[in-house]
Amino acid sequence: MKPGAFKNPRAKHGFLGRTCSITAVGSYVPARVLTNADLEKMVDTTDEWILTRTGIRERRLAGEHEYTSDLASAAALRAMAQGNITPEQIDLIIVATITPDMPFPNTACLVQQKIGATRAAALDIEAACSGFIYALEIGQQFIMSRTYETVLVIGAEKLSAIIDWKDRNTCVLFGDGAGAAILQHRPQGHGLLTACMGADGSQAELLCMPGGGSRFPASAETVASGLHYLRMDGKETFKNAVAAMQTAAREALRRCELDISQINCIIPHQANRRIIDAVATRLKAKPEQLFINVEKYGNTSAASVAIALDEAVRSGRIQRGDLVLLLVFGAGLTWASAVIEW
Repeated sequence: MKPGAFKNPRAKHGFLGRTCSITAVGSYVPARVLTNADLEKMVDTTDEWILTRTGIRERRLAGEHEYTSDLASAAALRAMAQGNITPEQIDLIIVATITPDMPFPNTACLVQQKIGATRAAALDIEAACSGFIYALEIGQQFIMSRTYETVLVIGAEKLSAIIDWKDRNTCVLFGDGAGAAILQHRPQGHGLLTACMGADGSQAELLCMPGGGSRFPASAETVASGLHYLRMDGKETFKNAVAAMQTAAREALRRCELDISQINCIIPHQANRRIIDAVATRLKAKPEQLFINVEKYGNTSAASVAIALDEAVRSGRIQRGDLVLLLVFGAGLTWASAVIEW
């Protein structure tokens, strides 16, 4: 991409002197693999049924004593190793998750202890599958405002802990994992050009876990009623995901005065291959622009685009100077997009 071939939307706000870049990435997935053949033995389904409807062949499951903070810490350490970042350098840890180790303290505090980042402030955010981009946007504000020099952003989930393994409509979709990114100011780099975020709380019940909060506190009755399992209206979620992701993508491209053809790599939320294909068709994106790994991991919620981003970078799919488009959609309903000059 030639200099001046795109617009940095931050310029009008006077932020060009203090940009924010992703300087390192890392990811971690558990060792246990659950294949479609394994699921055939658990619920009334088939490999063909799952593959044709979702594009998923297998997913990873955390161990019984492997928690979201463990997945997040492993991904963080890999990002730190790639970027030669010491624990003492980290100023802030942001963990995006819907499956925290516990309601409080936050998972970020547990990660802080596990990786030895004793100087870092720590907080969680919850925007479901959109969480990683929401966290990137929050983190970069601290970099651009000169409040912090190094921010660690993590998307991590142990979704297997909230899945009803008797429900074939949901148990085939989800997996566990974590992805991490180091945010810093990089001189002579535009970095994160823009992030577009949105939400529609009027449709919150399309995808939710009703139990465990102040509305339905944990009790024998809520457990017996299955309120602590993820619930989803698949058909309506599909329609909203396609509409919201393409709208978010177009807005991000508009802000940067870019055409989809100028994007080197598009990383959509890895929820369902049919959703990815529908969004790509509407955006007129070419297959070679897409980075897809949903067949290996299923939907890992907030970890989804973070894991894919790490794999794209490590495989050489993304090179320095490339323009990258991230797209996500999740419960809330929430959605987001981001354009990054790598």
